[in-house]
Amino acid sequence: MKVARTVLVASLLPFLLQFETVSTQVVVPRTVYLMGTRATLTVRVPDRDVAIQQLERMVRSLEETEAELSTWRSDTDLGALNHQTVGEGLVISPPLCRLWPELTFWHRETQGAFDPAVGSLVEAWGLRGTGRLPSPSELLAALSHSGWENLSFDGARCRVVRNVGVTVDAGAFGKGVGLRRLQREFGEFGSWLVDFGGQVAVSEASSADPWPVAIADPRHRDLAVHGVRLAEGSLATSGGSERSQFVGGRAVGHILDPRNGRPVDWAGSVTVWHQDPFVADALSTALYVMGPEMGPCYAEIRDLAALFLEPLSVTEDSKLSTRATTGFRSQFPTVGEVVVPNCP
Repeated sequence: MKVARTVLVASLLPFLLQFETVSTQVVVPRTVYLMGTRATLTVRVPDRDVAIQQLERMVRSLEETEAELSTWRSDTDLGALNHQTVGEGLVISPPLCRLWPELTFWHRETQGAFDPAVGSLVEAWGLRGTGRLPSPSELLAALSHSGWENLSFDGARCRVVRNVGVTVDAGAFGKGVGLRRLQREFGEFGSWLVDFGGQVAVSEASSADPWPVAIADPRHRDLAVHGVRLAEGSLATSGGSERSQFVGGRAVGHILDPRNGRPVDWAGSVTVWHQDPFVADALSTALYVMGPEMGPCYAEIRDLAALFLEPLSVTEDSKLSTRATTGFRSQFPTVGEVVVPNCP
């Protein structure tokens, strides 16, 4: 998603409903700041001391992911790759080496709507600062230094070469990788929920007592429009309107279309459920980049669980169009009236 560098990536994300008190159990939360965003971890177990110890281990796991993928720091694996001399190979770490084919697969599967190699575009639009409007020549230059296809990967040697000066950003997949690691390491250790910059994931042990999660109005992060109960997997939401910056009287969204280098300009949101948090993270941005015309049918045809919310007009109090794929309705049958995409 070339996503604006996947840029901090968009994500309106699901907002949690108030946690319910469970008899014989305690609910213990902890909040930390990682990968340039806030992560709130909540554990629900019978013993408070056990909860605190587990939270500490889970935080360390997320810190390990940040040490591999964060582009907010210069000492990570991706940071080293982004500063490697063009044309010279860099041997990447085993975790990043295992992840690389997945990144390549989803780049191809989404026909470029998912593309982490967008750092030059992020800089051109000033998305990590106050925003700016690049000139046509600046945008063309940034596009020439973007694109996953400009990276060569040798899986046998775990070696990557930047063929041009592209930089990789983990904004569209880093949180998902961290949440997937938590599920693999702590999936059976108590019931827990983690809200990582808006993307939510739960443990396998949560299936007996699902966590309440709210899906927000794309125009107002604090206003829930749908409530679901999450028993497994992960929910990731991408949207752009609320975090837009205004430059010269023009709104500049924080999610970029990697195919043309410009901010995605529709005011809706896309929520994706998937068993694998990494896939949910990548697809929520890719579907948002595809937009309200192509995205719903892409998801329906591939049996993806996706929910598309879009204001029917530009007025502040306009109704929302709600379109859910068959897969999303199957996973969350309590979601209100929806229209399943009519696809050829």
